[in-house]
Amino acid sequence: MAGKIKYRNLSDAQRKEYLGDFYKIVGSLGGYAEAKSFFKDLLTLSEMVMIARRIQIAKLLMRGWTHFQIRKKLGAGKTTIIQVDKWLNEGFGGYSTVLRKQEFAPIIKKDKMISTSFSLTDIRNRYPSQFAMLNLLMSRKGK
Repeated sequence: MAGKIKYRNLSDAQRKEYLGDFYKIVGSLGGYAEAKSFFKDLLTLSEMVMIARRIQIAKLLMRGWTHFQIRKKLGAGKTTIIQVDKWLNEGFGGYSTVLRKQEFAPIIKKDKMISTSFSLTDIRNRYPSQFAMLNLLMSRKGK
């Protein structure tokens, strides 16, 4: 059978061992450059693009895009979008965990910086004369 998938010839123990090794290796990658080199050696360009497009689909779904909008923007097939949507919502949580970390980390850092450096309270304390009226109103309300 020419179309037979090779992994089906493996025992459950072999599959677990090989996948365990794979997960450990991916988990040990030391940053962007190392990951890029590893995956360029491991995968063909079309395999990398296929995986990268699934990630883009997941990002857009997490942002609330419809399947139609994603198909129009990325040219992805209905089946691929449906499958990514299913993995995103019914899978093991990998997509959402990793993508939220990657996508929202810069926003969290910016929010922390703004809240500690440029909050209204900080500005009011630094420039009391410019905020005299506001400070007076705020003190009357007990704030």
